[in-house]
Amino acid sequence: MGKVAVDNLEAGMVLANDVHDRSGRMLLGAGAELTQKHLMIFRTWGVLEADIAGQGDDDSAEPIPADVDPLELAAAEQALLPLFRHTNTSHPVIMELMRLAALRKVQHGTV
Repeated sequence: MGKVAVDNLEAGMVLANDVHDRSGRMLLGAGAELTQKHLMIFRTWGVLEADIAGQGDDDSAEPIPADVDPLELAAAEQALLPLFRHTNTSHPVIMELMRLAALRKVQHGTV
C-alpha cells in the first residue's frame, strides 16, 4: 500500500485503508473501488491523499547493494536498536531510517 495524492488518484483504484476527512469522519472504507464521484467528494472534504492497495509496496524499496553481506546488515540493525529504543520501530518511516542507518554502518563503518 502507498499514499497517493488526490490529484493522482484514478477511478478503479482500490483503497488499502479507510479515507477520513480533516475532522476524522470516515468518508470511504478500505477495499472500496474508487469512482469519479468518490474523487470529487475527497476534494470537497479536503482529503489530500489516500492509501491505495498495490502502490508503494515494500518490494519497491531499493534493493540491497551486491557488496553488502546480508548477515552484516542484520548485525548492524541489531547494533542500532538501542539508538531507536524510544521510537515506534514498526512505523514505516522509522523502519526505513533504521534500514538506511544499518546500510550506512555496513558500507562506511559509521552511522
